[in-house]
Amino acid sequence: QVQLVESGGGLVQAGGSLRLSCAASRSISTINAMGWYRQAPGKQRELVAAIGSGGTNYADSVKGRFTISRDYTKNTVDLQMNSLKPEDTAVYYCYAFRGYDYWGQGTQVSVSS
Repeated sequence: QVQLVESGGGLVQAGGSLRLSCAASRSISTINAMGWYRQAPGKQRELVAAIGSGGTNYADSVKGRFTISRDYTKNTVDLQMNSLKPEDTAVYYCYAFRGYDYWGQGTQVSVSS
């Protein structure tokens, strides 16, 4: 089983930056893949970025602005978000796959214009 706890959300002006962090309850080296999804009001949950043995994957809308990374010493997966836009406003969820899908509780990111 994997428990995930997100942190780092908040309110920022357009063009600003935020860094989200997801802490896993077990060594992330035992987790097949991890990533970040987001869900805006009235919209479906969508993949933002993922990282696994095959490398990284990003949604087209965030390429060049967001960077996903892993820290094996802290068992965290971080999402550095730069050049934020109002359309990035959403609840961001950490995700892990280890034979089963695991989700964090979500953290709100709000970008004002």
